[in-house]
Amino acid sequence: MRLGGRVLEELTPGEHPHTEGAVNEMGTPGAELERLVGIMQRLRAEGGCPWDREQDLRSLRPYLVEEAFEVLDEMDRVAQGGPWHPLCEELGDLLFQIVFHAQLASELGEFTMADVSKAISDKITSRHPHVFGEQQVRLDGAEQVLANWAKLKAEERKRKTGKEGSVLDGVPTAAPALLRAERLTEKASRIGFDWPDLAGVRGKLAEELAELDAAIATGERDAIEHELGDVLFSLANLARFVKTPAEDALRMAIRRFTTRFQHIESALHDEGVPFGGATLEHMERHWQAAKAQEKSLPPPRSLPRAPLSTLRLGVSNLEAQRTFWDSVATTLGWSPARSEPDTARYDSGPVRLVFHRAEHPASGTTFTLEAPSALAVIRLRQVMEQAHPGSVVDSAAGSLTFRDPAGLMWEYTSIAR
Repeated sequence: MRLGGRVLEELTPGEHPHTEGAVNEMGTPGAELERLVGIMQRLRAEGGCPWDREQDLRSLRPYLVEEAFEVLDEMDRVAQGGPWHPLCEELGDLLFQIVFHAQLASELGEFTMADVSKAISDKITSRHPHVFGEQQVRLDGAEQVLANWAKLKAEERKRKTGKEGSVLDGVPTAAPALLRAERLTEKASRIGFDWPDLAGVRGKLAEELAELDAAIATGERDAIEHELGDVLFSLANLARFVKTPAEDALRMAIRRFTTRFQHIESALHDEGVPFGGATLEHMERHWQAAKAQEKSLPPPRSLPRAPLSTLRLGVSNLEAQRTFWDSVATTLGWSPARSEPDTARYDSGPVRLVFHRAEHPASGTTFTLEAPSALAVIRLRQVMEQAHPGSVVDSAAGSLTFRDPAGLMWEYTSIAR
């Protein structure tokens, strides 16, 4: 970890916030977060790390942004088939930044890390009345959830400030420009200020490109900047409309450019051609060769969803399984959803259980567990032991067998897809 790295590396293993190469599968977030807060307090205390003790909110700004971007880098690597542990580590570095800022605020008597956790917990529960509210609120689909979120956010702002505020409030001015443009157009669209279809968005982009061409013809810098900004804004709006984040698309394009250009450098070096001594046509041949290599590779993936798993139930009656899991859901605080006659869904936050009625009764009911399989086994074991002590019969890496109160044996087996 960059901040205070020298001190953190010198701590004993029991005091260190990271266990290299492994995820703490059994530790609770609360205990580990308290441990990290304690480490931060020690770094800032008298006799702690001189570098950490010198920092303030302003000096930490670049590190906060940098750590967020490093998280994005690791997400891209995971999407390319890379390991998950570096992402875990970078998320930890980002969390450390949050703890660091909270510690500075605590020293000034403003708020603590506990206040930060409480504030976001209160906000999330209040903005999800369809999940946590005492009165059942029905929201069908993500679009209704987003619209209700915006409505609740506006009501909160009015209670705090006494003013209605703008629909566009809440988008940080320090955000990357493409991201900010997307978020602003998204907010405007929620009150109907949007193109009815993709043709309108593309037409606007063509209009802005024509205006940019006219500005370039004049040679006036201010006019070119103005029209180029409109083109970029229209591109960001197009990205939102086709549900492809502009920042992600541009970042992947930069990655492709970097890979191809470095291929040119390597090829020229192997040929003994000094860098800068090759013709454009020569470099273009190597560029096209790099593109051809890319086509032979597996296509880039979106950030992978958690692997699916299958539970062989030994029974084929979906209603019987609903009855059992409804009783578990009540005990564990899970949220059941029954919008589909042939599917039963249960959401526990980190784990989602999805049952599908089998096409052929003899084959039993299909069960999918939408969670990373290794941790899902541990989580499922924990919740079953909590709901029905002694129900777990056997547990090993990637598999779990337990007996429900009715005596049925349930076998969980992780399957990587």
